[in-house]
Amino acid sequence: MTSPGRRVTARARPDLPDFPWDSIAPYQATARAHPDGVVDLSVGTPVDPVPERVRAALSAKADSPGYPATHGTAELRAEVVAALERRHGVTGVDAEAVLPTIGSKEMVAWLPRLLGFGPGDLVVIPDLAYPTYDVGARLAGATVARSDGLVSVGPARPGMMWVNSPSNPTGRILGVDHLRKVLDWARERGTIVVSDECYLPLGWQDEPVSVLHPEVHGGDLEGVLALHSLSKAANMAGYRAGFVAGDPALVSELLAVRKHAGMIVPRPVQEAMRAALADDEALALQRQRYASRRATLRTALEAAGFRIDHSEAGLYLWVSRDEDAWQTLEWFAERGILVAPGSFYGPAGQRHVRVALTATDERVTAAAGRLAG
Repeated sequence: MTSPGRRVTARARPDLPDFPWDSIAPYQATARAHPDGVVDLSVGTPVDPVPERVRAALSAKADSPGYPATHGTAELRAEVVAALERRHGVTGVDAEAVLPTIGSKEMVAWLPRLLGFGPGDLVVIPDLAYPTYDVGARLAGATVARSDGLVSVGPARPGMMWVNSPSNPTGRILGVDHLRKVLDWARERGTIVVSDECYLPLGWQDEPVSVLHPEVHGGDLEGVLALHSLSKAANMAGYRAGFVAGDPALVSELLAVRKHAGMIVPRPVQEAMRAALADDEALALQRQRYASRRATLRTALEAAGFRIDHSEAGLYLWVSRDEDAWQTLEWFAERGILVAPGSFYGPAGQRHVRVALTATDERVTAAAGRLAG
């Protein structure tokens, strides 16, 4: 029993970093003060309509009073397998080795812990990485090391390694040979490889390849997982819809833990996911939107004296003019444009900013005009 007068408080988490987006609030205020309003290119949140077929599928299953299946419906898992083959040339993935997730960030944040890693284990993340890879390892109590995916991290045998292609933030694509080398390196050490493929449908200059493609894994999916999201290509960020697929034993382990934890995608969202995965026309339309915005912003940025590195795929342009990222951030904010400092993604990003393509055509045109001014 709590003693009289004693205040019960939650434990502080000094092991977790500050939420990075809070640090750009002053720049956000500067950008919002622009007479024509802010152009927010800092966060990759979709702004276009959810496809009609997706909305109709969600509505059709609105009367779902019972608990949904943690594993998802058989129809959804079959649609995932079909979409992976049709869109990305992936074959050999069993529908039983597919598991819907509550968006992708949830899985990124909890995967090390769900797989049983903790103190004494090492999780390898890319040199430039989505910050939640680091947070997920910390939540599990594991140690984090940054690597380009090929460089040795010393005598340690990592429990898990993240790869991300196309990359957030850089838009870099890892080719078949690179991914093969990563798998060979990991298999020599008994390391699980998890590939974040949330931007896989959005290749521009080159076509990204999944770690689940037979040319990469050579017919052996042991120790391999791929994480996908419908947030970006299907405008379903508000639905929290993603999935993981790959090694049947690992997916079975994840399923067992998630059953205990109640980590379940709602039944109407599962049906909406199925509709999105079957709708290649909507995907093609969304790709056209992003391609047009990308061309407008790239032309304007280069004309304004910026260099664009990588950016072969995904929802971002990786931009630099060889100065500190926060100085560049201020330059954009003074013109009413909000971008993300590259330092959010690791020390190697200190001289870049990330420019998102996720703004309306009108706002992208406005940004281009301000860059020209």
